[in-house]
Amino acid sequence: MMIGACTCAATCATGALAATGVPRAAGPSPQDGGVIDTIITGLGGPLGWVLLAACAIASMALVMTLVNLRALGRAAGSAAEWNDGVRAVAQAAAAQAAAQSADTPLVTVCVPARNEAANLEACVRGILACEPALAAALGGTRTGLVEVMVYDDQSTDDTPRILARLCAEDSRVRAASVVPLAQGWNGKQHACWRMSREARGAWLAFTDADVRFAPSCLAAALARATETKAALVSAFPRQLTGTLAEALAVPMIFFILLSYLPFPRMRRTNDPSSSAGCGQFLLVRRDAYDASGGHEGFKDSMHDGIKMPRAVRRAGFHSDLVDGTDLLECRMYRGLGQTWRGFAKNAYEGLGSVGLLVFITVMHAVGHVLPWVVAAWWMVEGVASESSSITPQQAGLALAACGVALTQRVILALRLRTSVIGAVLHPLGVVMMTVIQWHSLYLHRTGKRAWRGRVAGAAGGQ
Repeated sequence: MMIGACTCAATCATGALAATGVPRAAGPSPQDGGVIDTIITGLGGPLGWVLLAACAIASMALVMTLVNLRALGRAAGSAAEWNDGVRAVAQAAAAQAAAQSADTPLVTVCVPARNEAANLEACVRGILACEPALAAALGGTRTGLVEVMVYDDQSTDDTPRILARLCAEDSRVRAASVVPLAQGWNGKQHACWRMSREARGAWLAFTDADVRFAPSCLAAALARATETKAALVSAFPRQLTGTLAEALAVPMIFFILLSYLPFPRMRRTNDPSSSAGCGQFLLVRRDAYDASGGHEGFKDSMHDGIKMPRAVRRAGFHSDLVDGTDLLECRMYRGLGQTWRGFAKNAYEGLGSVGLLVFITVMHAVGHVLPWVVAAWWMVEGVASESSSITPQQAGLALAACGVALTQRVILALRLRTSVIGAVLHPLGVVMMTVIQWHSLYLHRTGKRAWRGRVAGAAGGQ
C-alpha cells in the first residue's frame, strides 16, 4: 500500500513536471503494460529504486506521526477532570501516609541548579503558582500542597544568593543539603537523588531550572496519572528556540520520537523497551520511585528521561508520556555551541546501541536527505541545460518524498508550536542531528561526555 501511494504521488509529480515544460532526460515511451509498468521502467536503475524506498520511509514516518498524535492527546484537561483526578490522588496519598501530619505536601518539585541565576527565580515562582489549581481541586481546604526543593550544585554565580532569598520569603521553598559529588555519579542524577532523600511529598516531580510551569501544570499531570493509572507521568514542554542552530536541532526531538515510538503500544504495555519520557518533567509517585531504585539506579546516566520510565516499569508500575505543550515551556539551549554540546552529551545514550544508530542514519539519509539532494540537482540541471540526468519518474519520486517529509514537519510544528523554520529546513536538521549522534557516540566511547564543566562520572570537580 505504501509503495502504491508513492507511485501515485510520483505520477502526479511527473505530470506536474511535464506541465511546467522543465527539461528532462529522455525516458522510455509508455508501453501497453500500463502506468505502473511505465513508472517502473522509468525508474532508471538503482537511483530510482532508492528514491522509491525513500518515499516509503518518509510515508511511514508521516503515518506513524499521525497515529501517535492521535493517541498522544494533551495533558491539559478541563477543571472538572483536574478536580476528580487530584482528589483521587490526594485520597490515595492520605491512605498511604495516614500517620503523616496534615501539612505534608502532595507534591515536592525538585530543581537541580548549577549556575542557574538567570532561571531559578522564574522557575520556582512558576511552580509555586501551581498550588491554587491543586487547592481548588481539593475544595480549597488545604494549603502547603506544593513544596519546592532546590539543590545548589556548587554554583559559582548568584544562584546561592537567589535561593537563600526565595527560602526566606516562602517556607514552601527549601534548599537541599549539599554533599560532594561522589565517584561514578552524574551531577544531575546526584542532585535529584539527594533531593529525593529530603523531599516530603507523596509525589516527586523532577524538572530543570529553565522550565516554566503553567498554573495548571501539576493539577493536570496528577489528573492524568489517575486517568491512566500511571505511577509516573512525563510531559514534554513546548520547546522555544531563538537561533537557527536551535531551530534546526531542537524540534528533531519530536521528529524522531513520533516517527519511531508507537504510542499506542507504549500505553497498552508495561514493557520497559516501549517506555519514553522527558527529563524536563518527570512526576513519579514516591512508592514507585523508591521501589525502582530512584536516581541511584542510573547514577552515571545523562538521560533520566529514558532511564526513569524504564526503571519504574521494571519495578512493575505503569508510566505515561503526554504532550505538555500547554503546560510547560523551555528554551533548552542558546546558540550553536551550547546546542551541539547539550545534545552530544546524551544523544547516543538515548538510542542505546550502535546498531540502532546505524539503522537511524541509513533511514534518515535515504528517506530524508537524498530526495532533497536529487530534487535540487534536478532543478539545477534543468536551469543549466536542456536535459537532465534524472528521469521524470526519479524527479517525481524525489519531490514526493520531500513533500511527505515537509508535511510531517509542518504538522508537528503547528501541533507542538515549534519553529516553522526548522520544519522548512528539514534535511539540514536531519544532517545536523545525525552528525551530533555520531559525535555523541565518540564522546561516549572515549569517556569525554561533559556538561557544565563536568566530565560524566567524575567525582567532585567544579
